[in-house]
Amino acid sequence: MNSKKVIVGLSGGVDSSITAYLLKKEGYEVIGVTVIIYGEEDKDAKIVAEHLGIEHVTIDKRDVFKARVIDYFADEYKLAHTPNPCVRCNRHVKFQALLDYADERDAAYIATGHYARIEKNDSGRFTVYKAEAQGKDQTYALCMLSQEQLSRLITPLKGLQKEDVRRIAAEINLPVFAKPDSQDICFIPDGDYAYFLENTCGISLPAGNFVDEAGKVLGRHKGVHHYTIGQRRGLEFAAGKRVYVTDINAESATVTLGSNEALFKSECYFKDVNFMGDTAFTDKLYTAKVRYGNTEIEGEVSSVADNLYKFEFKKPVRAITPGQAIVIYYDDAVIAGGTITELS
Repeated sequence: MNSKKVIVGLSGGVDSSITAYLLKKEGYEVIGVTVIIYGEEDKDAKIVAEHLGIEHVTIDKRDVFKARVIDYFADEYKLAHTPNPCVRCNRHVKFQALLDYADERDAAYIATGHYARIEKNDSGRFTVYKAEAQGKDQTYALCMLSQEQLSRLITPLKGLQKEDVRRIAAEINLPVFAKPDSQDICFIPDGDYAYFLENTCGISLPAGNFVDEAGKVLGRHKGVHHYTIGQRRGLEFAAGKRVYVTDINAESATVTLGSNEALFKSECYFKDVNFMGDTAFTDKLYTAKVRYGNTEIEGEVSSVADNLYKFEFKKPVRAITPGQAIVIYYDDAVIAGGTITELS
């Protein structure tokens, strides 16, 4: 394979654009690839490619995205889970599409605009490490990547702050230098998950009861797919005090409401583990993150059954949610990622 040829995932945003720019500056033959997963192609990627003087290719993976991400997303909501589609998409759609195209073009590497380091550790395993610069760590989003994907991945922004990237973009007159970062799930930009599930996926779950933690019926809700653990707003329920969704049961169609204190748990279960830094958990004291924006909390991992583990936190964690990813760290390295599946 050509060790100076790289396939860059070019989204049309400033991070991926500067990734392509920096690699070209280093002497790589850069091919910008836009993977279309939902909706129509973002024309900004083509504009950026022309500005940088690199080849631009689009790959349509909307069918794969529907099968591997949207259908999964809908099925998880039927179970009253809150899935993380971005983590799943990175492993099964975006990065795999880049890797397959790299093979077609005899390119040794793929690259993205993620703020993270990819290195081989002392055990010979490719591992995701936290970015050298503080403030924008994206290791959580990469926790399910395979060893093959990691072995070919370059992340040029690993040592940069976001303001550095914006500054470089302005210096080279990049057309998208001021483009805001994407904040929402790409296929639900308005954040109305229930509407998407009902009108795009054809899912309409029955109404049911709001109950308190003792099981007493408090009122009626409009379907469990409208709610997630930790939710307070949009309940359309007058309790006379602040209440939060503390549990959701799809089988009984009940949504449990309780206090903020009831949201804090000291352990969680997870499955479908993707090991990176190690191939098994030990008796080390790890840290774990259960949502993208959360801070890490120390704790210990134990095996409960085949494909089922438990993380015991040293201090309680708020709103642990089935379907979300859990990422296990040791120091600044991702040891493994998994899917939260059941709460005690």
